[in-house]
Parts: sequence; C-alpha cells; structure tokens
Amino acid sequence: VLWFVSCSFLSLGLCFILIRSTGWPLYLFLIYLAYMFLFQEFQFTGGMPMTFIRTAFIWRWFCEYFPIEVVKTADLDPKENYLFGYHPHGIIGMGAFGTFATECTTFPKLFPGIKPRLLTLDVNFRIPFYSFYLALLGLCSAGKRSCLHILTKLGPGNSIVLVLGGAKESLDAHPGIFDLTIKHRKGFVKVALRAGAHLVPCFGFGENEIYDQVENPRGSSLRKWQNWAQKILGFALPLVKGEGFFIKYGLLPYPKPIRVVIGRPIPVPKTDEEKITQALIDEYHEKYLKGLVEIYNNNKMVYALHRRKSLEFF
Repeated sequence: VLWFVSCSFLSLGLCFILIRSTGWPLYLFLIYLAYMFLFQEFQFTGGMPMTFIRTAFIWRWFCEYFPIEVVKTADLDPKENYLFGYHPHGIIGMGAFGTFATECTTFPKLFPGIKPRLLTLDVNFRIPFYSFYLALLGLCSAGKRSCLHILTKLGPGNSIVLVLGGAKESLDAHPGIFDLTIKHRKGFVKVALRAGAHLVPCFGFGENEIYDQVENPRGSSLRKWQNWAQKILGFALPLVKGEGFFIKYGLLPYPKPIRVVIGRPIPVPKTDEEKITQALIDEYHEKYLKGLVEIYNNNKMVYALHRRKSLEFF
C-alpha cells in the first residue's frame, strides 16, 4: 500500500535527480522525454499488461491489507465487451485498483475471459517512468480514443473500467456517506452505444471508510476553495487523515474491508454515432442508475451497516 501511494512521487524524484545530472544520463533522459511527449501511444492502445506484474506478490499484499473482496451477482459472457463503472471514487480508488489493475483478487476466477483495463487521467501518462509502470499494469487513458480502441479493436472480453465520479466525487468521500457524482455524467453511455459494450455497474462498499476527510459540506468555504483548486489543477485536494507508518496518523489507508460488488450487465446495442440521440443516452443512463440502486439496496444491510445516510445521486 505504501508503494502504491508513493510510486508517483518516487518517479518525480528520479526525474529531479536525472535533470540535475550531467553527461549521458541527462542526454538519455532528454531523449526519453521527447519520446514520451511526441511518440508515446500505448496509453491509447490498451497499455502493455503483463501477467507477472499484475500478479506480483506486492499486489497480493496490497489486496490482503484491507482486504479487497469481489462479489459476483451475475455471469459475464467472455464473448462480449463491457464498460464497468466503479463507485464510489473514494479518495484514491483502492478497490478499483486492486480489483481491475491486479490479478490478486478472485475477479479472474469469477469472470474468466474478461480482460479489464482500468482507465485514468491522461496526465498520469506524462509522468516519466510512472507511465510505463501504469501501462504494465494494464492502465490506459480515460479519453474516448482509448475507450473505443479497447472495446472495438482488441477482441471479445476486452473491457474498460471507469471510476465515473472522478476527482469531484472524492470530495464527498466520507465514512458512511454514499454521495455519487453521476446524475449528469452521460458520456460513458455514448461510448457504450458506439461500441456495443454492455454496461456493468460496480459498487465498492468500504471505499469511503479507509480515510477520514475534513468535513467539507457542499456550499462551505472549504468546499468552494476545493472546487476552485480542482478547476485550476485538474485534480481534487481532499484533506485526509489515515494510518501512520511509525506514528498514529498518516496517509496510509485504514485496513478496512472493501467489498466490490459486480452488478448485472445491461445489454447495449451497437449504434452508429449519427443515430445516437439524447433520448437513447438518457434511456440507458437511467437503466444504469437503476442498476446502481439495485446493488446498493441488495447489499446495504450486509456491507453498509455504519451508513450515515442513504445513496444519493448528484
């Protein structure tokens, strides 16, 4: 878990060392930067997932730390392609990473033939060295180009995973709260229609329990500042507290269970772009929201015993 939290900072630290070096290390680093910004494409074409990386012992420890448990509600046909939506975002999305970016949970056994790619912001692939690390785990860009390539070019079973609430939803990641930023997010439905990919809602019970966040109700001065910072920076700045490594408090998540419930697939017809209407998008978006409500209602008495309020869409 410590590695997961710190690896991006380690990559930036290595960059700082190399940029201050002289001779061939600096020249090689500059050549690599030119390649990354001008020619790097793997984040748009399915990444470079390596089984021995995705099954490494460090990820087994990661999934066992909480632990992360996958709960199946229906079969998924490996002849189809799927667009998984993961909720809630939480502070970082630990449940999504453990379930879909590693092969150290029961997901591969429960859903044989399904090859998920967890998607993230394209800016993460502009961090030297970190981009290769993400690609070897199968992560890809969350842009439309990447989504459609994976769903239509890589063959049956290849699927994408979007944490649909995004950075904005992380500001609502409080223990016992299930506020999802999804009501007006419909672009993923259009992608599913263009690719003919079945929609699969997923709910990570416990995702919001692994960090404490400073109270920031909607409309508060802190929340207004956080929203402003997100628009400027492109990512959110939740003020969190977790487990300490040598001290009582720190930035490690609390070791609390995350139960990732994989919902029933919603069949979506492949539709030419010019035939995709707003009414059609709204229809399948509504079906998706009903799928989320079904998962929540069927599991809240088992996995959400300490909820402070019910599921709510924003």
